[in-house]
Amino acid sequence: MGIIMNGVTGRMGTNQHLLRSIVEIIKQGGVKISAGETIMPDPVLVGRDENKLQNLCSISGIKKMSTDLDQVLADPLNTIYFDSQTTSRRADAIKKAVQAGKNIYCEKPIAVDTKQALELYQLCKKTGVKNGVVQDKLWLPGIIKLKRLIQQGFFGKILSVRGEFGYWVFEGDSIPAQRPSWNYRKEDDGGIIVDMLCHWRYLLDNLFGKVKAVSCLGATHIPERIDEKGKRYKCTADDAAYATFELEDGIVSQFNSSWAVRVRRDDLLTLQVDGTKGSAVAGLRECYIQHYGNTPKPVWNPDIAQPINFFEGWAKVPDQENYDNAFKVQWELFLKHIVKGDPFQWDLLEGVKGVQLAEKGLESWSKRCWVDIPEI
Repeated sequence: MGIIMNGVTGRMGTNQHLLRSIVEIIKQGGVKISAGETIMPDPVLVGRDENKLQNLCSISGIKKMSTDLDQVLADPLNTIYFDSQTTSRRADAIKKAVQAGKNIYCEKPIAVDTKQALELYQLCKKTGVKNGVVQDKLWLPGIIKLKRLIQQGFFGKILSVRGEFGYWVFEGDSIPAQRPSWNYRKEDDGGIIVDMLCHWRYLLDNLFGKVKAVSCLGATHIPERIDEKGKRYKCTADDAAYATFELEDGIVSQFNSSWAVRVRRDDLLTLQVDGTKGSAVAGLRECYIQHYGNTPKPVWNPDIAQPINFFEGWAKVPDQENYDNAFKVQWELFLKHIVKGDPFQWDLLEGVKGVQLAEKGLESWSKRCWVDIPEI
């Protein structure tokens, strides 16, 4: 399978999609689909910086690269177009790829607004190309364990979902920043609401129920940062978001997302699910549960030291499956979808929903009110 990989010189594209997904699939001998059939990726790396591409080829062992997107789109051997560019560049490139008859797989957000995102999905449907959007967190070990608990009825009636995401991103003056500077510039489509509410949409929709409404407050806590060239710049995008979501069946969900928070929790992302029969706290890889029968009975008394160690009474969910890299797992599913027509529910329409929630989150912040999420 010829795969055009556009924008993989960026951090996420390099690490997760190229080195830990496509390169690993090649190393394992491809994706086996039957006794006599294997899907073998044949990628070509595309970008604007030839030096970066050459370096990436030397690191990854991939031989093919190009700075000419039109040229690789014209090659009939390339059947998949993958995009992990910055958001503002994505829509035009996807349109070109669709018009060239390529199947589409892309990072999120798939576009800068809901209208543009929906146009991309409708274009794919009209031309008949297969399409998908990256929704990697669904295949994280901690989230898989959480999903199994839901399937087994562990929680009883689910009442609430609390998400804590984030870490301290250094400003770049004395210690280099670990995220790109465009993330903090609104004019470059930066901002944590646009970035993370797309993730929370597919997690909530797939695990707990459709998102019906959102109340979101954004903030720009750090007003200035230092960019990759050592130049000070003004932060014009939100670096934190405090959102509440109303889900189906009366479930209430709250997510705090911040690049200006210090971590004192199990992982960079934790989800606490509380139900009538039990609770769970899932991180990226581990999940801890507390059944109704193991729930302590605290009494409020601030005049004495807390006699209960609240970390006790939680049991670690054992590894009951083999867990591969989440990005790689979805890549393999998409390749099977292209070649064999295996079901793949995470199409660009799911990407549209993520953009929609981010857009409605920004609207809620602007209007300082609850905003309903209409059906697409």
